[in-house]
Amino acid sequence: MSHILIDHLTQAASFYRGQLRASPRAVAYLKSRGLRGDIAARYGLGYAPASFQALREAFQNYNDRALEKAGLVAVNDGGRRYDRFRDRIMFPILDDAGSVIGFGGRVLEGDGPKYLNSPETEVFQKGRVLFGMTQAAEAIAATGTAYVVEGYLDVVSLAQHGVQNAVATLGTATTGQHVERLLGLAKRVIFCFDGDDAGRRAAARALDVCLPHVTDTADVGFLFLPRDHDPDSYVRAKGGDAFNDLALEASTLEGFFLANAMQGCQLEYAEGRARLVATAAPRLQQLNAPAMLRRILAAIAAPTKFSVGELIDLCGLEKNMPSTIDGQ
Repeated sequence: MSHILIDHLTQAASFYRGQLRASPRAVAYLKSRGLRGDIAARYGLGYAPASFQALREAFQNYNDRALEKAGLVAVNDGGRRYDRFRDRIMFPILDDAGSVIGFGGRVLEGDGPKYLNSPETEVFQKGRVLFGMTQAAEAIAATGTAYVVEGYLDVVSLAQHGVQNAVATLGTATTGQHVERLLGLAKRVIFCFDGDDAGRRAAARALDVCLPHVTDTADVGFLFLPRDHDPDSYVRAKGGDAFNDLALEASTLEGFFLANAMQGCQLEYAEGRARLVATAAPRLQQLNAPAMLRRILAAIAAPTKFSVGELIDLCGLEKNMPSTIDGQ
């Protein structure tokens, strides 16, 4: 069944590309976002028409159940079939072999969610896939660095401005499988977030996911853009070189861990110091990088007035520490 679903998804991608070329409105939208035709072609961008059953043009048998299983067609309570994606710019999502396994669709205007992703299917699991990986693989290998952003347009816009090594999570939080895959491909992984409060919260969630998977040789950074910017708007305003330069200022995992843990803790008071230890403990327990753990403990020891040994005990870290650590 997998190959049938991929065949249908590939056929739909071809249909959507043709519809983009035939839609001045959709082309105008992409131009308004500063995208060139060659970049749209590189990522296989398309357009899903607004009509409820536009895919009838692409498939002889619109009633084929495989269209449902591929996530292309849905059925309402009355049994009426309709296209899942309507009036959206379509971003094909590829597997490692370059086959289409799903879509992300961005609405041009009007109501509804800004982005709509394919549902989980036999061939598509969001927590395992990163948008743009097929196109970014060569640049990641050449630079040793992978940028992880939140949006499809972020990836495409960065690529147009020369930053070819960016990928995006598919409208979901970063998963452990994402992290393992990225650390297996890149020497340095930089998670890039908007500079607002929502971006900080998303970064904290990504930190939690990273902790069990990082090692003392892993290089993970957290980049926060200026407020009111996302990667797309920043690179369009400043250029690709400016984005790469800004990435040099990314917080290390240790630095962001400490900054996040200390946020809101009034360390001049005993209660604030206790709060810092209580906040850090669950995360420290997830960390399997002994040298990094020791450095973080030393950084927490100074403002809390606890020794490293006391922090090991308070945070329940005995099992996390190698036998060579004496707990001073």
